[in-house]
Amino acid sequence: MSTESNIPDFRSKEGWWRKIDPRTVATTQALEDHYDLFHEFYSRRINGLKKCSPHIGHEILAHWERRGFIQAISTQNVDGFHKTAGNMNVYELHGNIHDIRCKECHSVASEEQLLSKDSCIQCGGHLRPGVVLFGESLPENSWDASLFHIRKSDLVIVIGTSLEVYPASNLPQMTNGKTVYINTEISRNRIQFDLVIKGKAGEVLRKVDELL
Repeated sequence: MSTESNIPDFRSKEGWWRKIDPRTVATTQALEDHYDLFHEFYSRRINGLKKCSPHIGHEILAHWERRGFIQAISTQNVDGFHKTAGNMNVYELHGNIHDIRCKECHSVASEEQLLSKDSCIQCGGHLRPGVVLFGESLPENSWDASLFHIRKSDLVIVIGTSLEVYPASNLPQMTNGKTVYINTEISRNRIQFDLVIKGKAGEVLRKVDELL
C-alpha cells in the first residue's frame, strides 16, 4: 500500500533492502550496539514520511469500513496511514514508527525527542520507534486480533505484499473464506489464491469501488 504514497518498500527491485542490509540497521543488535547507525536510519525514514500522505487506496478502504464492507485491516506497514485515512479497526503487526519510547524503561517520548537524539528523560536510555525489529516478536494483541478476523472472514484481500515475511505471510492460509491477491509484482509463493490481480493497489481499489 505505502509505495503509492511515495514511501520506499523493502523487497521490490528498488526497495530498501536492495541498498541496505537489514541486519545492520533494523535489528535488536543494532539498537544495542550501533545506536548511531540505528538512529540515522530511522530518522531518515521518519523525516521521509513527513512528505507523504495516504493515497486513494487508503481512503477507499476507510470508506468500505464505514459502509460495513470490511471489518478489519491487518498491516505490516508502520507508517500509520490506514488510521490517518480513517480506518478504525487497524492491527499493526509490525508496530508504528511514530510511537516513540525508551528502549530501557519503555517511557513514552515524542518524535521530536527521537529526531534530536535526546535521551529518555526518565532513565537516560536511548529512544526508539515502536516498530518490530528483527529479533523481536510481533505484538501479541495485534496478532491475535488479526487471526480472529482472518478465521471468520468471508473474504480476505491481500494487498501489496511479497508474502515473504513470516509469520504474517501465513495469515491468508488461515481463512475458510475466499482470498484475493493484489500487487504489482505477483509472488510465486506457495499460497493459492482464488483471485490474483496484477496492478497498483490504488488503481485496483478505485475500479472495484466504482463497480460497488
